[in-house]
Amino acid sequence: MRLTDYTDYSLRTLIFVAVHPDGLVTIQQVADAFSIPKNHLIKIVQRLGQAGFLHTVRGRAGGIRLGRPAAQIRIGDVIRATEPDFGLVECFQSGESACVITQVCGLRGVLADALLAYFDVLDRYTLQDLVARPAPLVRLLSGAGVSVPLPARPARRMPGGEP
Repeated sequence: MRLTDYTDYSLRTLIFVAVHPDGLVTIQQVADAFSIPKNHLIKIVQRLGQAGFLHTVRGRAGGIRLGRPAAQIRIGDVIRATEPDFGLVECFQSGESACVITQVCGLRGVLADALLAYFDVLDRYTLQDLVARPAPLVRLLSGAGVSVPLPARPARRMPGGEP
């Protein structure tokens, strides 16, 4: 199975926004970071907003941020919301199948099980899992000419209570 560019760009957008939790991100920043056409991203951001993955703020000082915490955004849900079709073979489609063995073929059941297993794995992961180590992501995104500050981390305490 191959994911569409639309889904790929959707996931990249969510990752970019997730490593920038303290403010709004612009569509232009995402476009520049990944060399994705801005017009294409506008449609993606609109869909991600409709699905509740992103919150959009209009206007001159507007931008996008996560619509809910990254730990609550399951990767399987994003893929379900952005992929147009999971009909792996013709007999998955509605209507008459041109395949002469459709009525007795065991392949449809096997592929249906495989698709369920695919989503079972994707549903175990959240956006937070993908950005658990933000520093390397931020470093690479900054290398693309996009300024993304690291999220503030609490100071580590040394044994004995000293910071």
